Amino acid sequence: MAVSTPTLSRRERIQAEWFSNIVPDLLSGLVVALALIPEAIAFSIIAGVDPKVGLYASFIIAVVTSFVGGRPAMISAATGAMALLMKPLIQEHGAEAGLQYLLAASILCGILQYIFGVLKLGRYMRYVPKAVMIGFVNALAYLIFTAQFPEFTAAFGANQLLFVPLVLVALAIIYLLPRITTAIPSPLVALIVITLGWFFFGEEGTLMNGLRTVGDMGELPTTLPIFAVPVIPFNLETLQIIFPFSIALALVGLIESLLTAQIVDDATDTSSNKNREMRGQGIANVIAGFFGGMAGCAMIGQSIINVGSGGRTRLSTFSAGVFLLALLLIFGDFVRMIPMAALVAIMIMVSINTFDWSSLLSFRVQPPTESIIMVATMLTVIITHNLAIGVFTGVVLACFFFARKVAKWSKVESTLDPTVGMRTYYVSGQIYFVSVEDFLDAFDTGEDLKSVTIDLSASQIWDATAVAAIDKVVLRFRKNGVPVKLTGMNELSQWIHDRLAIHDNPNATLGLH
Repeated sequence: MAVSTPTLSRRERIQAEWFSNIVPDLLSGLVVALALIPEAIAFSIIAGVDPKVGLYASFIIAVVTSFVGGRPAMISAATGAMALLMKPLIQEHGAEAGLQYLLAASILCGILQYIFGVLKLGRYMRYVPKAVMIGFVNALAYLIFTAQFPEFTAAFGANQLLFVPLVLVALAIIYLLPRITTAIPSPLVALIVITLGWFFFGEEGTLMNGLRTVGDMGELPTTLPIFAVPVIPFNLETLQIIFPFSIALALVGLIESLLTAQIVDDATDTSSNKNREMRGQGIANVIAGFFGGMAGCAMIGQSIINVGSGGRTRLSTFSAGVFLLALLLIFGDFVRMIPMAALVAIMIMVSINTFDWSSLLSFRVQPPTESIIMVATMLTVIITHNLAIGVFTGVVLACFFFARKVAKWSKVESTLDPTVGMRTYYVSGQIYFVSVEDFLDAFDTGEDLKSVTIDLSASQIWDATAVAAIDKVVLRFRKNGVPVKLTGMNELSQWIHDRLAIHDNPNATLGLH
Protein backbone atom coordinates (compact mmCIF):
# COMPACT_ATOMS: atom_id res chain seq x y z
CA MET A 1 0.00 0.00 0.00
CA ALA A 2 1.52 3.27 -1.07
CA VAL A 3 0.83 6.36 0.97
CA SER A 4 -0.96 9.10 -0.95
CA THR A 5 1.19 11.49 -2.93
CA PRO A 6 0.38 14.88 -4.50
CA THR A 7 0.26 13.21 -7.95
CA LEU A 8 -2.78 11.11 -7.03
CA SER A 9 -6.30 12.35 -7.73
CA ARG A 10 -8.76 12.59 -4.83
CA ARG A 11 -10.45 9.36 -5.89
CA GLU A 12 -7.13 7.54 -6.23
CA ARG A 13 -6.00 8.84 -2.86
CA ILE A 14 -9.19 7.58 -1.16
CA GLN A 15 -8.80 4.24 -2.89
CA ALA A 16 -5.18 3.93 -1.77
CA GLU A 17 -5.79 5.07 1.81
CA TRP A 18 -9.02 3.15 2.41
CA PHE A 19 -9.82 0.33 -0.02
CA SER A 20 -6.54 -1.08 -1.34
CA ASN A 21 -6.29 -3.83 1.29
CA ILE A 22 -9.88 -4.54 2.37
CA VAL A 23 -9.91 -8.14 3.69
CA PRO A 24 -6.64 -8.01 5.66
CA ASP A 25 -7.65 -4.61 7.06
CA LEU A 26 -11.01 -5.90 8.31
CA LEU A 27 -9.49 -9.02 9.85
CA SER A 28 -6.66 -7.11 11.52
CA GLY A 29 -9.18 -4.55 12.77
CA LEU A 30 -11.14 -7.34 14.43
CA VAL A 31 -8.03 -8.68 16.15
CA VAL A 32 -7.11 -5.20 17.38
CA ALA A 33 -10.65 -4.60 18.65
CA LEU A 34 -10.55 -7.78 20.71
CA ALA A 35 -7.17 -6.84 22.17
CA LEU A 36 -8.35 -3.28 22.90
CA ILE A 37 -11.14 -4.37 25.23
CA PRO A 38 -9.12 -5.62 28.23
CA GLU A 39 -6.51 -2.89 27.79
CA ALA A 40 -9.11 -0.11 27.73
CA ILE A 41 -10.71 -1.56 30.85
CA ALA A 42 -7.34 -1.87 32.58
CA PHE A 43 -6.37 1.71 31.68
CA SER A 44 -9.68 2.98 33.04
CA ILE A 45 -8.96 1.22 36.31
CA ILE A 46 -5.47 2.78 36.39
CA ALA A 47 -6.99 6.24 35.96
CA GLY A 48 -9.60 5.52 38.63
CA VAL A 49 -12.69 5.81 36.43
CA ASP A 50 -15.44 3.46 35.19
CA PRO A 51 -14.35 1.02 32.41
CA LYS A 52 -16.83 2.71 30.07
CA VAL A 53 -14.64 5.85 30.01
CA GLY A 54 -11.70 4.00 28.49
CA LEU A 55 -13.83 1.87 26.16
CA TYR A 56 -15.78 4.85 24.79
CA ALA A 57 -12.50 6.74 24.34
CA SER A 58 -10.94 3.84 22.43
CA PHE A 59 -13.91 3.61 20.05
CA ILE A 60 -14.12 7.35 19.40
CA ILE A 61 -10.40 8.02 19.05
CA ALA A 62 -9.84 5.07 16.71
CA VAL A 63 -12.73 6.08 14.43
CA VAL A 64 -11.91 9.80 14.39
CA THR A 65 -8.18 9.38 13.75
CA SER A 66 -8.93 7.01 10.88
CA PHE A 67 -10.37 10.05 9.07
CA VAL A 68 -8.27 12.96 10.31
CA GLY A 69 -4.99 11.32 11.40
CA GLY A 70 -1.80 11.47 9.37
CA ARG A 71 -0.67 7.83 9.68
CA PRO A 72 -2.77 5.10 8.01
CA ALA A 73 -2.90 1.78 9.91
CA MET A 74 -1.83 3.32 13.22
CA ILE A 75 -4.12 2.56 16.18
CA SER A 76 -4.96 5.31 18.66
CA ALA A 77 -7.07 4.78 21.77
CA ALA A 78 -6.96 5.07 25.55
CA THR A 79 -3.42 4.31 26.78
CA GLY A 80 -1.63 3.48 30.00
CA ALA A 81 0.77 6.44 29.73
CA MET A 82 -2.16 8.88 29.60
CA ALA A 83 -4.09 7.04 32.32
CA LEU A 84 -1.17 7.36 34.73
CA LEU A 85 -1.19 11.15 34.27
CA MET A 86 -4.95 11.33 34.92
CA LYS A 87 -4.92 9.33 38.14
CA PRO A 88 -3.95 12.24 40.47
CA LEU A 89 -6.83 14.34 39.11
CA ILE A 90 -9.35 11.68 40.17
CA GLN A 91 -7.62 11.16 43.51
CA GLU A 92 -7.63 14.88 44.33
CA HIS A 93 -11.26 15.60 43.43
CA GLY A 94 -13.08 12.30 43.94
CA ALA A 95 -14.66 9.94 41.45
CA GLU A 96 -17.63 12.08 40.40
CA ALA A 97 -16.12 15.57 40.29
CA GLY A 98 -12.76 14.17 39.21
CA LEU A 99 -14.34 12.53 36.17
CA GLN A 100 -15.82 15.85 35.05
CA TYR A 101 -12.44 17.56 35.46
CA LEU A 102 -10.83 14.66 33.57
CA LEU A 103 -13.22 15.07 30.64
CA ALA A 104 -12.56 18.82 30.59
CA ALA A 105 -8.80 18.21 30.77
CA SER A 106 -9.12 15.78 27.85
CA ILE A 107 -10.90 18.42 25.76
CA LEU A 108 -8.29 21.06 26.59
CA CYS A 109 -5.55 18.51 25.86
CA GLY A 110 -7.04 18.02 22.40
CA ILE A 111 -7.21 21.76 21.77
CA LEU A 112 -3.54 22.15 22.71
CA GLN A 113 -2.56 19.24 20.47
CA TYR A 114 -4.46 20.76 17.56
CA ILE A 115 -2.66 24.08 18.09
CA PHE A 116 0.70 22.27 18.16
CA GLY A 117 -0.23 20.65 14.86
CA VAL A 118 -1.21 23.98 13.29
CA LEU A 119 2.18 25.36 14.41
CA LYS A 120 3.79 22.35 12.67
CA LEU A 121 5.77 21.28 15.71
CA GLY A 122 5.89 17.74 14.31
CA ARG A 123 9.03 18.76 12.41
CA TYR A 124 10.98 18.58 15.66
CA MET A 125 10.63 14.80 15.73
CA ARG A 126 13.76 14.79 13.57
CA TYR A 127 15.69 15.73 16.70
CA VAL A 128 14.89 12.40 18.37
CA PRO A 129 17.88 10.12 17.64
CA LYS A 130 17.48 6.48 16.66
CA ALA A 131 19.07 5.31 19.93
CA VAL A 132 16.32 7.12 21.86
CA MET A 133 13.61 5.54 19.72
CA ILE A 134 15.08 2.06 20.23
CA GLY A 135 15.26 2.63 23.99
CA PHE A 136 11.66 3.85 23.97
CA VAL A 137 10.47 0.83 22.00
CA ASN A 138 12.37 -1.69 24.14
CA ALA A 139 11.06 -0.11 27.35
CA LEU A 140 7.52 -0.27 26.03
CA ALA A 141 8.00 -3.93 25.13
CA TYR A 142 9.20 -4.60 28.67
CA LEU A 143 6.25 -2.75 30.22
CA ILE A 144 3.77 -4.59 28.01
CA PHE A 145 5.31 -7.92 29.00
CA THR A 146 5.43 -7.20 32.75
CA ALA A 147 1.87 -5.86 32.64
CA GLN A 148 0.77 -9.48 32.10
CA PHE A 149 2.26 -10.65 35.42
CA PRO A 150 -0.87 -9.82 37.48
CA GLU A 151 -2.84 -12.26 35.33
CA PHE A 152 -0.37 -15.03 36.10
CA THR A 153 -0.46 -14.14 39.79
CA ALA A 154 -4.26 -14.17 39.83
CA ALA A 155 -4.30 -17.51 38.01
CA PHE A 156 -1.90 -19.14 40.46
CA GLY A 157 -3.78 -17.67 43.41
CA ALA A 158 -7.06 -19.13 42.15
CA ASN A 159 -5.42 -22.47 41.36
CA GLN A 160 -6.16 -22.09 37.64
CA LEU A 161 -3.94 -24.95 36.52
CA LEU A 162 -4.65 -24.55 32.80
CA PHE A 163 -3.85 -20.83 32.58
CA VAL A 164 -0.19 -21.23 31.63
CA PRO A 165 -0.81 -24.18 29.26
CA LEU A 166 -3.53 -22.16 27.50
CA VAL A 167 -1.16 -19.21 27.12
CA LEU A 168 1.42 -21.54 25.60
CA VAL A 169 -1.15 -23.10 23.26
CA ALA A 170 -2.25 -19.64 22.11
CA LEU A 171 1.38 -18.60 21.52
CA ALA A 172 1.98 -21.81 19.56
CA ILE A 173 -1.01 -21.01 17.32
CA ILE A 174 0.14 -17.40 16.89
CA TYR A 175 3.65 -18.34 15.78
CA LEU A 176 3.09 -21.68 14.01
CA LEU A 177 -0.10 -21.02 12.04
CA PRO A 178 1.55 -18.46 9.68
CA ARG A 179 3.84 -21.27 8.48
CA ILE A 180 0.72 -23.03 7.18
CA THR A 181 -1.47 -20.13 6.08
CA THR A 182 -1.67 -16.36 6.45
CA ALA A 183 -5.24 -16.10 5.12
CA ILE A 184 -6.55 -15.46 8.66
CA PRO A 185 -4.52 -13.57 11.29
CA SER A 186 -3.09 -16.12 13.72
CA PRO A 187 -3.93 -14.01 16.84
CA LEU A 188 -7.61 -14.12 15.80
CA VAL A 189 -7.45 -17.90 15.41
CA ALA A 190 -5.82 -18.20 18.83
CA LEU A 191 -8.63 -16.16 20.39
CA ILE A 192 -11.32 -18.28 18.75
CA VAL A 193 -9.72 -21.62 19.65
CA ILE A 194 -9.09 -20.74 23.31
CA THR A 195 -12.57 -19.19 23.68
CA LEU A 196 -14.26 -22.27 22.16
CA GLY A 197 -12.25 -24.46 24.53
CA TRP A 198 -13.53 -22.46 27.50
CA PHE A 199 -17.09 -22.48 26.09
CA PHE A 200 -17.22 -26.28 25.77
CA PHE A 201 -15.07 -27.27 28.73
CA GLY A 202 -15.50 -24.45 31.20
CA GLU A 203 -18.24 -26.08 33.22
CA GLU A 204 -17.94 -26.36 36.97
CA GLY A 205 -15.71 -29.22 38.01
CA THR A 206 -13.46 -29.11 34.94
CA LEU A 207 -9.90 -27.81 34.79
CA MET A 208 -11.06 -24.73 32.87
CA ASN A 209 -13.60 -23.77 35.51
CA GLY A 210 -12.74 -20.49 37.19
CA LEU A 211 -10.52 -19.11 34.42
CA ARG A 212 -10.66 -15.33 34.34
CA THR A 213 -12.37 -13.92 31.28
CA VAL A 214 -12.87 -10.47 29.81
CA GLY A 215 -16.16 -10.25 31.68
CA ASP A 216 -14.26 -10.43 34.97
CA MET A 217 -12.31 -7.25 34.12
CA GLY A 218 -15.26 -4.91 34.60
CA GLU A 219 -18.68 -3.86 33.36
CA LEU A 220 -18.93 -3.43 29.59
CA PRO A 221 -20.95 -0.63 27.92
CA THR A 222 -24.41 -1.52 26.68
CA THR A 223 -25.31 1.79 25.00
CA LEU A 224 -23.77 4.24 22.54
CA PRO A 225 -21.80 7.16 24.01
CA ILE A 226 -23.86 10.33 24.50
CA PHE A 227 -22.75 13.93 23.87
CA ALA A 228 -22.48 15.94 27.08
CA VAL A 229 -20.60 19.04 28.22
CA PRO A 230 -18.47 18.39 31.34
CA VAL A 231 -20.28 19.59 34.46
CA ILE A 232 -17.67 22.02 35.79
CA PRO A 233 -17.53 25.71 36.69
CA PHE A 234 -16.26 27.61 33.64
CA ASN A 235 -13.88 29.96 35.44
CA LEU A 236 -10.20 30.65 36.00
CA GLU A 237 -10.03 28.33 39.00
CA THR A 238 -11.11 25.38 36.84
CA LEU A 239 -8.53 26.31 34.23
CA GLN A 240 -5.84 26.36 36.92
CA ILE A 241 -6.89 22.86 37.98
CA ILE A 242 -7.01 21.21 34.56
CA PHE A 243 -4.32 23.07 32.59
CA PRO A 244 -1.27 21.36 34.19
CA PHE A 245 -2.86 17.98 33.45
CA SER A 246 -3.87 19.02 29.94
CA ILE A 247 -0.42 20.22 28.91
CA ALA A 248 1.18 17.06 30.33
CA LEU A 249 -1.36 14.87 28.52
CA ALA A 250 -0.86 16.81 25.29
CA LEU A 251 2.93 16.45 25.34
CA VAL A 252 3.01 12.79 26.39
CA GLY A 253 0.29 11.92 23.89
CA LEU A 254 2.08 13.61 21.01
CA ILE A 255 5.46 12.14 21.87
CA GLU A 256 4.04 8.64 22.02
CA SER A 257 1.96 9.18 18.87
CA LEU A 258 4.77 10.63 16.79
CA LEU A 259 7.24 7.96 17.86
CA THR A 260 4.66 5.27 17.10
CA ALA A 261 4.00 6.86 13.71
CA GLN A 262 7.72 6.70 12.95
CA ILE A 263 7.83 3.04 13.98
CA VAL A 264 4.87 2.21 11.72
CA ASP A 265 6.55 4.22 8.93
CA ASP A 266 9.61 1.99 9.26
CA ALA A 267 7.59 -1.22 9.55
CA THR A 268 5.57 -0.49 6.40
CA ASP A 269 8.28 1.38 4.48
CA THR A 270 5.92 4.33 3.98
CA SER A 271 5.77 7.91 5.18
CA SER A 272 3.20 9.86 7.19
CA ASN A 273 2.18 13.44 7.84
CA LYS A 274 3.28 14.13 11.43
CA ASN A 275 1.64 17.55 11.68
CA ARG A 276 -1.65 16.17 10.38
CA GLU A 277 -1.33 13.39 12.96
CA MET A 278 -0.95 15.99 15.72
CA ARG A 279 -4.05 17.82 14.56
CA GLY A 280 -5.95 14.54 14.21
CA GLN A 281 -5.03 13.42 17.72
CA GLY A 282 -6.25 16.79 19.00
CA ILE A 283 -9.60 16.56 17.22
CA ALA A 284 -10.10 12.99 18.45
CA ASN A 285 -9.41 13.91 22.08
CA VAL A 286 -11.78 16.88 21.96
CA ILE A 287 -14.59 14.68 20.61
CA ALA A 288 -13.79 11.91 23.11
CA GLY A 289 -14.03 14.36 26.00
CA PHE A 290 -17.47 15.51 24.89
CA PHE A 291 -18.68 11.90 24.61
CA GLY A 292 -17.53 10.70 28.01
CA GLY A 293 -14.11 9.38 27.00
CA MET A 294 -10.65 10.01 28.42
CA ALA A 295 -7.84 11.47 26.32
CA GLY A 296 -5.75 8.95 24.41
CA CYS A 297 -2.98 8.66 21.87
CA ALA A 298 -1.32 6.18 19.54
CA MET A 299 -0.69 2.68 20.90
CA ILE A 300 2.53 1.10 19.72
CA GLY A 301 1.48 -2.39 20.82
CA GLN A 302 -1.89 -2.31 19.07
CA SER A 303 -0.36 -0.63 16.02
CA ILE A 304 2.14 -3.48 15.76
CA ILE A 305 -0.70 -6.01 16.13
CA ASN A 306 -2.54 -4.23 13.33
CA VAL A 307 0.42 -4.06 10.97
CA GLY A 308 1.56 -7.57 11.89
CA SER A 309 -1.95 -8.90 11.14
CA GLY A 310 -1.95 -7.31 7.69
CA GLY A 311 -3.50 -3.89 8.37
CA ARG A 312 -2.22 -1.20 6.03
CA THR A 313 -4.88 1.45 5.39
CA ARG A 314 -7.21 3.75 7.30
CA LEU A 315 -9.90 1.08 7.01
CA SER A 316 -8.02 -1.08 9.51
CA THR A 317 -8.07 1.73 12.11
CA PHE A 318 -11.71 2.55 11.41
CA SER A 319 -12.78 -1.09 11.57
CA ALA A 320 -10.92 -1.57 14.86
CA GLY A 321 -13.03 1.17 16.45
CA VAL A 322 -16.29 -0.01 14.89
CA PHE A 323 -15.65 -3.66 15.76
CA LEU A 324 -14.79 -2.63 19.32
CA LEU A 325 -18.18 -1.00 19.85
CA ALA A 326 -20.03 -3.71 17.92
CA LEU A 327 -18.40 -6.43 19.99
CA LEU A 328 -19.44 -4.64 23.16
CA LEU A 329 -23.01 -3.79 22.15
CA ILE A 330 -23.98 -6.77 19.95
CA PHE A 331 -21.74 -9.59 21.04
CA GLY A 332 -21.06 -8.47 24.59
CA ASP A 333 -22.03 -11.85 26.04
CA PHE A 334 -19.55 -13.62 23.77
CA VAL A 335 -16.79 -11.10 24.41
CA ARG A 336 -17.20 -11.66 28.13
CA MET A 337 -16.34 -15.34 27.58
CA ILE A 338 -12.90 -14.70 26.04
CA PRO A 339 -10.36 -16.13 28.51
CA MET A 340 -7.70 -13.69 29.63
CA ALA A 341 -5.15 -16.42 28.82
CA ALA A 342 -5.73 -15.79 25.10
CA LEU A 343 -5.36 -12.04 25.46
CA VAL A 344 -2.26 -12.44 27.62
CA ALA A 345 -0.73 -14.55 24.85
CA ILE A 346 -1.47 -11.84 22.30
CA MET A 347 0.12 -9.17 24.50
CA ILE A 348 3.19 -11.36 25.02
CA MET A 349 3.41 -11.64 21.23
CA VAL A 350 3.16 -7.85 21.03
CA SER A 351 5.98 -7.40 23.53
CA ILE A 352 8.18 -9.91 21.67
CA ASN A 353 7.50 -8.26 18.31
CA THR A 354 7.91 -4.77 19.76
CA PHE A 355 11.35 -5.36 21.26
CA ASP A 356 14.20 -4.51 18.88
CA TRP A 357 16.23 -7.70 19.25
CA SER A 358 18.91 -6.47 16.87
CA SER A 359 19.73 -3.78 19.43
CA LEU A 360 21.26 -6.46 21.66
CA LEU A 361 23.82 -7.26 18.97
CA SER A 362 24.53 -3.59 18.30
CA PHE A 363 26.27 -3.20 21.66
CA ARG A 364 29.39 -4.74 20.14
CA VAL A 365 29.54 -2.56 17.04
CA GLN A 366 27.99 0.82 17.82
CA PRO A 367 29.76 3.65 19.71
CA PRO A 368 29.47 3.34 23.52
CA THR A 369 27.60 6.63 23.68
CA GLU A 370 24.80 5.20 21.51
CA SER A 371 24.44 2.25 23.88
CA ILE A 372 24.38 4.57 26.91
CA ILE A 373 21.62 6.70 25.34
CA MET A 374 19.54 3.62 24.47
CA VAL A 375 19.90 2.02 27.90
CA ALA A 376 19.30 5.30 29.76
CA THR A 377 16.10 5.94 27.78
CA MET A 378 14.88 2.41 28.41
CA LEU A 379 15.65 2.42 32.14
CA THR A 380 14.10 5.86 32.66
CA VAL A 381 10.84 4.78 31.00
CA ILE A 382 10.77 1.53 32.97
CA ILE A 383 11.45 3.24 36.31
CA THR A 384 9.13 6.24 35.84
CA HIS A 385 6.51 4.59 33.58
CA ASN A 386 6.57 7.95 31.79
CA LEU A 387 7.48 7.86 28.12
CA ALA A 388 7.98 11.63 27.91
CA ILE A 389 10.57 11.66 30.70
CA GLY A 390 12.40 8.75 29.09
CA VAL A 391 12.53 10.41 25.68
CA PHE A 392 13.59 13.73 27.23
CA THR A 393 16.40 11.97 29.12
CA GLY A 394 17.60 10.27 25.95
CA VAL A 395 17.52 13.46 23.87
CA VAL A 396 19.43 15.43 26.53
CA LEU A 397 22.10 12.71 26.72
CA ALA A 398 22.33 12.61 22.93
CA CYS A 399 22.83 16.38 22.79
CA PHE A 400 25.49 16.19 25.50
CA PHE A 401 27.45 13.42 23.78
CA PHE A 402 27.12 15.11 20.40
CA ALA A 403 28.40 18.41 21.78
CA ARG A 404 31.39 16.65 23.35
CA LYS A 405 32.14 14.75 20.15
CA VAL A 406 32.01 17.83 17.94
CA ALA A 407 34.18 19.77 20.39
CA LYS A 408 36.92 17.13 20.12
CA TRP A 409 37.12 17.70 16.40
CA SER A 410 38.10 21.33 16.93
CA LYS A 411 41.81 22.11 17.00
CA VAL A 412 44.25 24.98 16.69
CA GLU A 413 47.67 24.65 15.04
CA SER A 414 50.27 27.34 14.41
CA THR A 415 53.40 28.20 12.45
CA LEU A 416 56.04 30.85 13.20
CA ASP A 417 57.83 33.05 10.70
CA PRO A 418 60.89 34.07 12.72
CA THR A 419 62.12 36.52 10.07
CA VAL A 420 59.20 38.86 10.71
CA GLY A 421 58.19 37.60 14.17
CA MET A 422 54.70 36.61 12.99
CA ARG A 423 52.81 33.55 14.23
CA THR A 424 49.85 32.27 12.25
CA TYR A 425 47.20 30.21 14.05
CA TYR A 426 45.07 27.86 11.94
CA VAL A 427 41.72 27.12 13.57
CA SER A 428 39.64 24.16 12.34
CA GLY A 429 36.33 22.70 13.50
CA GLN A 430 33.38 24.13 15.37
CA ILE A 431 33.86 26.98 17.84
CA TYR A 432 31.02 27.10 20.37
CA PHE A 433 30.40 26.98 24.10
CA VAL A 434 31.77 23.46 24.56
CA SER A 435 34.97 23.86 22.54
CA VAL A 436 36.06 27.34 23.67
CA GLU A 437 38.12 26.13 26.65
CA ASP A 438 40.47 24.11 24.44
CA PHE A 439 40.39 26.96 21.92
CA LEU A 440 41.66 29.47 24.52
CA ASP A 441 44.36 27.09 25.81
CA ALA A 442 45.86 26.81 22.31
CA PHE A 443 47.01 30.47 22.25
CA ASP A 444 50.24 31.63 23.93
CA THR A 445 49.36 35.28 24.39
CA GLY A 446 52.56 35.94 26.34
CA GLU A 447 54.90 35.05 23.45
CA ASP A 448 57.21 37.80 22.18
CA LEU A 449 55.85 38.44 18.69
CA LYS A 450 55.56 41.26 16.20
CA SER A 451 52.12 40.22 14.94
CA VAL A 452 49.57 37.40 15.00
CA THR A 453 47.23 36.12 12.31
CA ILE A 454 44.30 33.86 13.19
CA ASP A 455 43.10 31.92 10.14
CA LEU A 456 39.46 30.88 10.62
CA SER A 457 38.83 29.60 7.09
CA ALA A 458 38.48 25.96 8.25
CA SER A 459 36.27 26.75 11.24
CA GLN A 460 32.73 27.80 12.07
CA ILE A 461 31.71 30.30 14.74
CA TRP A 462 28.34 29.35 16.24
CA ASP A 463 27.45 31.41 19.30
CA ALA A 464 28.17 34.34 21.60
CA THR A 465 30.51 32.21 23.72
CA ALA A 466 32.70 31.57 20.67
CA VAL A 467 32.83 35.27 19.82
CA ALA A 468 33.65 36.12 23.45
CA ALA A 469 36.56 33.63 23.32
CA ILE A 470 37.93 35.28 20.17
CA ASP A 471 37.57 38.67 21.84
CA LYS A 472 39.51 37.42 24.84
CA VAL A 473 42.38 36.10 22.69
CA VAL A 474 42.60 39.29 20.62
CA LEU A 475 42.48 41.59 23.64
CA ARG A 476 45.12 39.57 25.51
CA PHE A 477 47.52 39.82 22.58
CA ARG A 478 46.84 43.54 22.23
CA LYS A 479 47.44 44.06 25.92
CA ASN A 480 50.97 42.76 25.32
CA GLY A 481 51.40 45.04 22.31
CA VAL A 482 50.86 42.36 19.65
CA PRO A 483 48.47 43.30 16.79
CA VAL A 484 46.04 40.57 15.70
CA LYS A 485 44.46 39.98 12.31
CA LEU A 486 41.46 37.69 11.77
CA THR A 487 41.10 36.10 8.33
CA GLY A 488 39.05 33.54 6.44
CA MET A 489 35.70 33.77 8.21
CA ASN A 490 32.81 32.43 6.16
CA GLU A 491 29.61 34.42 5.72
CA LEU A 492 27.77 33.02 8.75
CA SER A 493 30.80 33.30 11.04
CA GLN A 494 31.41 36.87 9.86
CA TRP A 495 27.77 37.79 10.51
CA ILE A 496 27.82 36.41 14.07
CA HIS A 497 31.24 37.98 14.74
CA ASP A 498 30.26 41.43 13.47
CA ARG A 499 27.11 41.48 15.60
CA LEU A 500 28.71 40.34 18.87
CA ALA A 501 32.46 41.06 18.84
CA ILE A 502 33.81 43.96 20.94
CA HIS A 503 37.56 43.80 20.26
CA ASP A 504 37.21 46.44 17.52
CA ASN A 505 35.85 48.81 20.16
CA PRO A 506 38.75 51.04 21.25
CA ASN A 507 37.37 51.04 24.80
CA ALA A 508 37.16 47.25 25.00
CA THR A 509 39.11 45.64 27.83
CA LEU A 510 39.58 42.17 29.22
CA GLY A 511 37.41 43.20 32.13
CA LEU A 512 34.40 43.01 29.85
CA HIS A 513 34.86 39.23 29.65
